[in-house]
Amino acid sequence: MAAKLRRVLMRSAASAMRHAKPAEWHYGPGFDAARAARQHQAFAELVAASGAEVEWLTDDDDGLADSVFTHDPSLVTEQGAIILAMGKALRRSEPALHESAYARMGVPILGRIEFPGSVEGGDCVWVDRQTLAIGRGVRTNEAGIGQMADLLRPLGVDVFGYDLPLWHGEDACLHLMSVISPLADDLALVHAPLLPTAFYQMLRRRGITLIEGDADEFRDSFGLSLNVLPTAPREVIAVAGFPKTAAAMEAAGCRVQTFEADALCIACEGGPTCLTRPVLRA
Repeated sequence: MAAKLRRVLMRSAASAMRHAKPAEWHYGPGFDAARAARQHQAFAELVAASGAEVEWLTDDDDGLADSVFTHDPSLVTEQGAIILAMGKALRRSEPALHESAYARMGVPILGRIEFPGSVEGGDCVWVDRQTLAIGRGVRTNEAGIGQMADLLRPLGVDVFGYDLPLWHGEDACLHLMSVISPLADDLALVHAPLLPTAFYQMLRRRGITLIEGDADEFRDSFGLSLNVLPTAPREVIAVAGFPKTAAAMEAAGCRVQTFEADALCIACEGGPTCLTRPVLRA
């Protein structure tokens, strides 16, 4: 999850969020559609400057505000994409956007998660090429995890499900990737108090060094200080305004670039990782 980013699926906030109603989408008081669009454009420029090819989803005025968070509706494996099923009802039309994009891009579809199962991409963490950890919570359920295991078993991939806490409630978003961001094959940024214990133990057994993000910054950002995007091993893009967490990554040998994201990420519960669906890393 931290290899060099080569190809990535994104959607412009200028199209996705132009008519978003904060109360409907559970966005905070800091949300502003115009500012969010400008901040997203600055982020997209950083992604492109890393050398990644950006593939854009539709600009249609479809009202799917959360579709800017392209990490969630699909998962990409070495054999093709898996079209996921969203746990948030307002997002259930989004996987079709991804399926259309993959058809255009020539990416094969390996399979689909079908209701009543649900899996969101933010709950999926590749520990290595043959191990996928999935958070079981308000967005991803046991039926979805079982379907994912069935799809990946023929590829020799082991799937492990881990229970997540409720944290801020059913309407809030706590994914497994809310509490861990891989920075390299052997390095990850975490908020240990919310990590499932068995998952924490797996990471330690496998020799992955865990950097603790600053707890106060995690609280003040609703977890977004921890949500960082690796564009290459130890090369990351993070939300501006959380210097202690950035310093912890830099002390571990990371180069950290930041962008202003109060109206986009902090207000809307989705960080740099959420804004991207990596299609190819190598």
